[in-house]
Amino acid sequence: MRLSELVRSSSILLALLLAASSVVPAAEDYAIGADLSFLKQAEDRGTVFKENGQPKPGLQIFKDHGYNWIRLRLFHTPTQLPNNFEYTLALAQAAKKLGFKFLLNFHYSDTWADPGKQFIPKAWEGKSQEELVQAVFEYTRDTIAKFREAGVLPDMVQCGNEITNGMLWPNGRLPGNWDNFAELMKAGINGVDAGRGNGPRPKIMIHIDKGGDWKATKAFFDKWKTYGVDWDVIGQSYYPWWHGTLLELRDNLYRTAMEYGKDIILVEVAYNWRTAEYKGKNPPYPETPEGQREFLESVHQVVLATPNNRGKGIFWWEPAVAGRGGIASRGMFDAEGNVLPVITVFDKWTRR
Repeated sequence: MRLSELVRSSSILLALLLAASSVVPAAEDYAIGADLSFLKQAEDRGTVFKENGQPKPGLQIFKDHGYNWIRLRLFHTPTQLPNNFEYTLALAQAAKKLGFKFLLNFHYSDTWADPGKQFIPKAWEGKSQEELVQAVFEYTRDTIAKFREAGVLPDMVQCGNEITNGMLWPNGRLPGNWDNFAELMKAGINGVDAGRGNGPRPKIMIHIDKGGDWKATKAFFDKWKTYGVDWDVIGQSYYPWWHGTLLELRDNLYRTAMEYGKDIILVEVAYNWRTAEYKGKNPPYPETPEGQREFLESVHQVVLATPNNRGKGIFWWEPAVAGRGGIASRGMFDAEGNVLPVITVFDKWTRR
């Protein structure tokens, strides 16, 4: 090989190495997260979470296994669910004391908001679009300010929950009301900025529910981009019985990272430790404690493989709940409150 060719080859190799090193993440940038919005209610009602048969505060169990983020939902004026401001603040303060980062999830509703329902809070019923936009801005601003004043300014905020079909229906319902929807979203994001004062700007997440669906993801974000709104993170939900195979998830994360150049977090992920979703069907993993653990390990590997270090973490939904039925099947504790093997998935990634 000629000297000039050797120099050129060496230069190319060096450039490739530098490019690769430029996308190596700091360990703390990866979110090992849990939506623990029901944790305080469960413990207040007497649920005792345990590890190896020994009682331990729920937050501490997650901290001991490498979890570094907590996600908390907020309802405007809930009448049946606990997730009002005071409740959420108390949980956020407890988590911050243990060193967790905090993702705040505005539902902009008095109850669950998701792709099938986005109810306007009762306090905002009858408002015009202009009045609703102002209400979203003021409510978001004032809420963020109260968290800041209490010393728990969120590190990340999502304005709306699983907003593939819009939010605050009927005004912001998609696909027919994109302009209204964009105004409402802008009001929320501007409210975050107004409420943070001189504090650091929380990252802004846009959360949809299309983990394994590239076509739907592209349709949403191509349209969203046309409104010129500043945002930081794409949030996706991924429950395999609704959102596709692991190969489809891998494909979507790859294409999304290459197309939009945004960080991506699977902000809702879960699998059952007992038979629930796959009765009479062949599941991708057994609905057993060990199958649940294997599922999370596989999802974690898919996220880590996202190009350009754009895969930034996973949040489990919802791991710590009271009772034995319903969503407890997706939790990380058995019917007696003992933590399941799934809690150990991140041990080898976070322990020295």
